[in-house]
Amino acid sequence: MKRTSVRTAGLSIAATILLAGVTACSSSGDSGSSSGTSGGSSGGSGGVRFDPIAALRTAEKSTDGADSAKVESTTTMGSVMSMTADGALGWGDGLTGNLTITYTGGTMADTMRQMGSTSMEARYLPDAYYARMGDTFAEQSGGKHWIKYAYDDLETLAGSGGAYLKDQMQNTTPNQSVKLLLASGDVRKVGEEKVRGQRTTHYSGTVEVADLAEKNSSLSRSQLDDLKKTLEQAGVTTETVDIWVDDQDLLVKKVEKGETTAGAYSQTAYYSDYGTEVAVEEPPASDTADFTDLMKQQSGG
Repeated sequence: MKRTSVRTAGLSIAATILLAGVTACSSSGDSGSSSGTSGGSSGGSGGVRFDPIAALRTAEKSTDGADSAKVESTTTMGSVMSMTADGALGWGDGLTGNLTITYTGGTMADTMRQMGSTSMEARYLPDAYYARMGDTFAEQSGGKHWIKYAYDDLETLAGSGGAYLKDQMQNTTPNQSVKLLLASGDVRKVGEEKVRGQRTTHYSGTVEVADLAEKNSSLSRSQLDDLKKTLEQAGVTTETVDIWVDDQDLLVKKVEKGETTAGAYSQTAYYSDYGTEVAVEEPPASDTADFTDLMKQQSGG
C-alpha cells in the first residue's frame, strides 16, 4: 500500500470508529434503532409498569446514576461495514472507556485487512478519543500507532456535523437511549421478555432524527439547520428504537434500525455489570499522532 493510501485508509477507519463508538456507547441523536419486534401488545399482566413514560423516566435516572457499565455491540451499515465492539464505559465525570472494535465484513473490513488487522483498540477520555491503528499504519505515519481526535477539533474539521458529534461524544451515556424514546413522543410497552436470562420489560418507539437532535443537544439553531440538511442528504429521517429494562430499572439491551444512503443501518447493544471500574490511560505522546496534523499532511501530500 502506498504511503498516502495507508494514511487515508487509517483516517477513514478511525473516523468511522469514532461515529460507531458514539452509538455503541449510547445512542444519542443520530443513531438508528431496532424494529421493535413489532409485537404490538402493550400491556401484559405481569408488570408493575403500566405507564411507559413514567417507567422510562425512572429507567433514565437509574441508568444515568449507575456511572459505568460493560458494553457489547454489533453494528452494520449497508455494504460499508459490519463490526463488533466490546469493553467498558464510564460517564460519571465525562465519557471514558476502552473498547475493542473488530470489523467483520464490508469494505471497511477489506481495508483493515490491507493494514494488517481487522481489530483495533479505542480509548475514550473526556477531552479526546484515541484509535490504535496498528503497525502497518505506524510504518507510514512516523512510527506512531495512535491517532488522537480532540473533541474541540471536530467542529472545525466537520462543521455542523462535527459540532453535533462533539456535543454527543462529551454528553453521551447509555441513558440517552431511554431519553431517545421519551423525546420521540411515540413509545409503547411491548411486553415482558427475557434477555440473557434476565426478566425485562421491552419498550419500542419511532423517532424523527432531526427532531431528536434538537431536543438532545446544545447546538445553535443554525447548527441544527445545517445538521438537518446533512441528515437528509444521508437519507436518515425516521428510525425505530427498542430498549429492554430490567427489574432494577437499568437498560440491559438496545436495538436500533434505520435507513441511510449507504444502506440499512442497525445496531444491537447489551449493557451489564453497572458500576464496574473503568480505568483509561492516555496513550504515550511519543506514540500518538494528532488527527489535525495528519489531515494537514494529507492535504499537502
